[in-house]
Amino acid sequence: MSLPAAFLDSVARLIPAERRFDDPLSTLAFGTDASFYRLIPKLVIRVESEDEVVALLKLAQRERVPVTFRAAGTSLSGQAISDSVLIVLGDNWNGREIRHQGQQIRLQPGVIGAQANAWLAPFGRKIGPDPASINACKIGGIVANNASGMCCGTAQNTYHTLAGMRLVLADGTRLDSEDPASVAAFEQSHADLLDELARLARDTRANTELAARIRHKYRLKNTTGLSLNALIDYDQPLDILSHLLVGSEGTLGFISAVTYDTVIDHPNKASALIVFADVETCCNAVTVLKSQPVSAVELLDRRSLRSVQDKPGMPAFVQQLSDGACALLIESRAATQALLHEQLAQIMASLASFPVEKQVDFTEDAKENAKLWAIRKDTFPAVGAVRKTGTTVIIEDVTFPVEQLAIGVNRLIALFDKHHYDEAILFGHALEGNLHFVFTQGFNSAEEVARYQAFMDDVAQLVAVEFGGSLKAEHGTGRNMAPFVELEWGSDAYRLMWQLKRLLDPNGILNPDVVLSEDPQIHLKNLKPLPAADEIVDKCIECGFCEPVCPSKGLTLSPRQRIVMWRDIQAKKRAGSDTRELERNYQYQGIDTCAATGLCAQRCPVGINTGELVKKLRGQAAEHVKTADWLADNFHTALSGARLTLQAANGARRLLGAPRLSRLSAGLSKISHGRVPQWTPAMPQPLKAVQLSPASNDARPRVV
Repeated sequence: MSLPAAFLDSVARLIPAERRFDDPLSTLAFGTDASFYRLIPKLVIRVESEDEVVALLKLAQRERVPVTFRAAGTSLSGQAISDSVLIVLGDNWNGREIRHQGQQIRLQPGVIGAQANAWLAPFGRKIGPDPASINACKIGGIVANNASGMCCGTAQNTYHTLAGMRLVLADGTRLDSEDPASVAAFEQSHADLLDELARLARDTRANTELAARIRHKYRLKNTTGLSLNALIDYDQPLDILSHLLVGSEGTLGFISAVTYDTVIDHPNKASALIVFADVETCCNAVTVLKSQPVSAVELLDRRSLRSVQDKPGMPAFVQQLSDGACALLIESRAATQALLHEQLAQIMASLASFPVEKQVDFTEDAKENAKLWAIRKDTFPAVGAVRKTGTTVIIEDVTFPVEQLAIGVNRLIALFDKHHYDEAILFGHALEGNLHFVFTQGFNSAEEVARYQAFMDDVAQLVAVEFGGSLKAEHGTGRNMAPFVELEWGSDAYRLMWQLKRLLDPNGILNPDVVLSEDPQIHLKNLKPLPAADEIVDKCIECGFCEPVCPSKGLTLSPRQRIVMWRDIQAKKRAGSDTRELERNYQYQGIDTCAATGLCAQRCPVGINTGELVKKLRGQAAEHVKTADWLADNFHTALSGARLTLQAANGARRLLGAPRLSRLSAGLSKISHGRVPQWTPAMPQPLKAVQLSPASNDARPRVV
């Protein structure tokens, strides 16, 4: 169905044409996030102010048009895409206010997580969440997904470090929890909503069985469903509301600013890699480490170690480990070096009784630390880099109660074998019982989709039902786990989530089918194809990590979007479709405006330089190849000729005068159809050739 004409007319009056996109190239490019789902929006709107968001939500409410908010699009569960209206943050959402010597920071949703930490670094502080995508993801997504990470655990996620929030509800109403005037106005205009939130909280706390279930679920790392802990932890309706927005994935409102209580970023740290002979010993060691002064404990199964064992810088012993080996990567941090050394001795003493197969002792050397953490960080891209072209990489994210971690790990490995995911690897944040498993999946046949469905049904039954764990620890529910929310939470909690959704979004216009869906098959629909395009970019997993460093992002396409479009063009060509218009648009958007710097390769987890593809395409389209080859082989001669031409032009200027030469050269250029260049006053003066040999008595350093 198309969007209502009245809505489109109103939007056209509100948003300038250069920030509205409905052409096939732009809608596909923006309709891609890091997940394995694809929806093509009918309209993409780049918003630059809160006023625009308010006006758009009022229009969407009036015309019943679904909208989805998008920050960086690094989300993995399909929560940043839409087949209706996609509202994308523009460049004017980067505000920050640092308070109390960095103890608090107020951020707008367009700030990249790593940038927030860079602002806080001089104060020895950081924000609590530390997702793996922190160099690319934005605060809006970090809050909306309640992202955590390797060192964050549950104590330092957004929910637990939230000091204030500015939000816009589905009806366009604003609320700033830190502004008394805004709070007073909201309490007057939305008294019924606040009363209902207070009632739901009282009823939830009075239902002892449900309250106990909620407390148990949030003892674990958990982002499945809405944040029901807000109804248990708070009795003030405004506190409940702001904490419900955390982890709501854009289904309850728009977050236009957030204030964090920051955490200490200790300067002294050390890491060690300890390998145990089997999963049980490894997980028992985790239970002991839970009470030790560690900041991170990452578990890596034998398959994940095998995926990176041939990479440069890996310890040689990794190749010789036994088949059942399981490793822990441990980090400890402290305010002083002396305290750090005390902690390391305490940690090693606690592990003294465990038999160890191999180990790399604690090191404080930054380079050695980086090598050890590369083992953990390279596992996900390692699977992506070896996958078969046309398949996608899926990373799932579950939590077991930590005391049952060993059984959970072995049961998951058994499910890989049962469903023939032979390449699947397992790693995770062991202290929280949070495991990530990565596997490759094709969606090109009904059989492959059925295999995925059967596997996910088994995973849901194992994690949510048998172990009482969570199916999404930190990646957000999205579309991926929406059909399993009731299975995990039970009917009472599920009904409560729907009550909250309908209270805050009565017309269901905010990100439908995300977090909560009435379609039990939603996780099997709109699966994203990853067709072959060119061997330079075929390994792209469309994660978006490349985007912040791209010089042309915001002008035209990012590296991820260039690859998305080239894949689509190649697939359409193979299907016999007419791609001429797409290719015409792609020429400027994708090829002409790429700086080809290779910066994207530095951020890409699988090392793709999109500039190489662009240079290849430019080469294929190049004319005058013989002229270019001659210039390359005779550059000194060409340079001398150019200098001589500039000298002649400068002589003509002196002889004829600038106005006369300008008129004369314009005429010659026109007659020659541009072969003779037109002289302008901006034309450079000829310079003497640079002397590359410095004088022997010149002690200054050579500079290029």
